Amino acid sequence: MAQPAAATAIDQLAEALGHHRAGRHDAAEAGYRAVLAEAADHPRALHLLGLLLLEAGRPAQARDVLRRASLLRPDQTDTRLALARACAESGVAGEAVALLQSVLEDRPCDVAVMLALVRLLSRQGEHPAALALCARALAAAPDAARTHAALAGALVRSGQKAAALAAADAALRIDPALSDAWLARGVALRALGQAEDAEAVLAQAARLAPGDAEIALAHGNALADCGRLEAAATLLRHAVTLQPALPEAHASLAAVLTAHGDLPAAVAACDRAIEYAPAFAPAYWNRAVAHLLAGDFAAGWRDAEWRKRHPSFAADFAGLAGPEWTGGPLAGLRLLVHAGQGMGDTIHFARYLPLLAAEGAQVVLACAAALVPLLSRIPGITVVPRAAGLPAHDAWVDQMSLPLLLATRAGRSPAPYPTEPYLQAEPHRVAAWRRGVGAAIRVGLAWAGNPAQANDRRRSLPLGQAAILLAPLHRLSAAVPRLRFVGLQAGPRHGELAEAFGMADISADLVDFAETAAVVETLDLVITVDTAVAHLAGALGKPVWLMLPHAPDWRWQLGRTDSPWYPSMRLFRQPAPGDWASVVRAVAGALRARYAARVNHWAASMPAVADVAVSTQPHAMSTTVTVTDQPRRVERLVRSYVP
Repeated sequence: MAQPAAATAIDQLAEALGHHRAGRHDAAEAGYRAVLAEAADHPRALHLLGLLLLEAGRPAQARDVLRRASLLRPDQTDTRLALARACAESGVAGEAVALLQSVLEDRPCDVAVMLALVRLLSRQGEHPAALALCARALAAAPDAARTHAALAGALVRSGQKAAALAAADAALRIDPALSDAWLARGVALRALGQAEDAEAVLAQAARLAPGDAEIALAHGNALADCGRLEAAATLLRHAVTLQPALPEAHASLAAVLTAHGDLPAAVAACDRAIEYAPAFAPAYWNRAVAHLLAGDFAAGWRDAEWRKRHPSFAADFAGLAGPEWTGGPLAGLRLLVHAGQGMGDTIHFARYLPLLAAEGAQVVLACAAALVPLLSRIPGITVVPRAAGLPAHDAWVDQMSLPLLLATRAGRSPAPYPTEPYLQAEPHRVAAWRRGVGAAIRVGLAWAGNPAQANDRRRSLPLGQAAILLAPLHRLSAAVPRLRFVGLQAGPRHGELAEAFGMADISADLVDFAETAAVVETLDLVITVDTAVAHLAGALGKPVWLMLPHAPDWRWQLGRTDSPWYPSMRLFRQPAPGDWASVVRAVAGALRARYAARVNHWAASMPAVADVAVSTQPHAMSTTVTVTDQPRRVERLVRSYVP
């Protein structure tokens, strides 16, 4: 006699579940699907198949299966929880939040559900709601380490870094072996800019939970911050293996691959992140960086628009009222141009402002106050300090959107036009700085950027090492007659070379960028790391030598020694991460070559019986010339000052 169909389904399901529990996922999936082939609406088979697909890193497929199961049994809490996870991991965060909220209505004291919802709300930027729910969880379980760890995660995502660190420490006091607490502490330290400490803490988290993809992701990010790119890539690949549908891991791996210069692989990693989470803005931004670094401006500018939804940048656009300009007619339009990036970026993209004014727009640029006097000299535009509030306008546009929009509406190539000098220093300021210069060869130096910038530890000369690293330039100055260095450094590191180079510290006089522009105009050359001074010199058309880290900012691209943005710029690149010594040696050699003719002219003007020996007093820029008998040795003497 044939076995009843129901009994057959039960047996098949039990056998498939046995395979599932034993880790034989292919056999389990085949068994679940066999049951569903006979009974397409079998809720238990749908639920178990959904769980299996989640474990296999196939969240989109799991989501579809679990939706069917949930429709059949809407009161089944475990199915809704599994569906919430599948939605979260496949990029449908809104549905995941709604599901968890519905479960919480049925189970109002379930702290685990509260904490899962806190993580989702934090990732969506719903910080007040996440923190309120943390308070509710803490009230329900004040002595639970996991609640304090979840609070730490919510606080760090909301920008409250010190409070996040305190909450993580509270979790560790309760349970020193809780990996989530170590994770929260490491993420908080990383947000505070303490990369080395963060890496050590996250290594401890990894030891406690070696199979946790989020810990592997955070640890990989910290290693990347420390410049340990190979180790970072290994850990990020491990995170992807542990949880293939983790978009953050793919996006972080893309950033590391970009730093390695493997741009096609970086783009592919971003593509995978976007496949799993189509609205994941950091993946689009990282792909934009890879495209722009490769010189693919058309693709790069398109992807860069996602910065407006990026958690790190979205707040910059929150206060902009009215419609965004998307490329329509400009004649008569009161257009507010928003300079939301750093001061170097503002100078960089100021090149596009005259194009807007030429088409009839009433252009108002809102930027940092220190840039207002300089950029106000651009004809046809008004410049206001951003901090003073935004003036009335018909539409707004972010500066970084201009190359995309102007190219799209005018049929232009999205190339970095225009390339001729587009800024001018104020003549009366220049005249004031020229007084007393005489016949000196003046070379400007800037060795550090804004320490608050995310990449500053790579782009700036290491703190405390500037004088040592730049010593070849100091020695060269003793051999080139009348060569003087001028410090263009502002900010907390302005005094680092004053004693070692015998260089006057004029930082107090550089009250704004118009004043700095006037100083730059009096110089023969500017040598700088990647900071706003580089953009200023390039925009003025002044010869500028840019010292770059091994993994440069996107605008400097890879491999080339010139820049499409600034024709007067020459690029000097680290051959390996952190190798500033090689960069400075190359700059010193180029500087020696640049002024060799002046040295030879000076030697020729000496008496025929003269040889020149140069000695430099410690910490002084003056030289002592001794007459002997072989003038042709001058160039060899110059070379001796360059290692």
